[in-house]
Amino acid sequence: MQQSEWSPPTLGIAGCGLLGVVMAIAAVTVVTDPPGRILGGVAAVGLVTFAIMSWRARPKLAITADGVAVRGWWNTRVLTPADVKLVRITEFRRLARKQRLLEIETTDDGLHVLTRWDLGADPLDVLDALTAAGYTGAQ
Repeated sequence: MQQSEWSPPTLGIAGCGLLGVVMAIAAVTVVTDPPGRILGGVAAVGLVTFAIMSWRARPKLAITADGVAVRGWWNTRVLTPADVKLVRITEFRRLARKQRLLEIETTDDGLHVLTRWDLGADPLDVLDALTAAGYTGAQ
């Protein structure tokens, strides 16, 4: 059976949250200079917020009976095959690595860009699953 839900990895989210808590504790107890405390505190709050919002947006992409559900921080949008204009992979090199993004373009000129972190899997595999489910988009 092919996978039908994709979300950020649980251990990765937990690691970000734990690192944020450790940084907050270090900023309060270890760092002695005020600018260092502020910078450490801001970084800690950023990591914890990122972990919370990543957890909230799970699953980021899911193939359901109603359509493809793309979940954000605040809402979930369900796209039917008629709503999908184009599904593609954008690939580029960054810092000597190949980076792939899954792009879902909708008929109302919306664009959903999902990274490997968002999907927890290779975007090519997700594209294959979407294509098999009939979400190729009208070209």
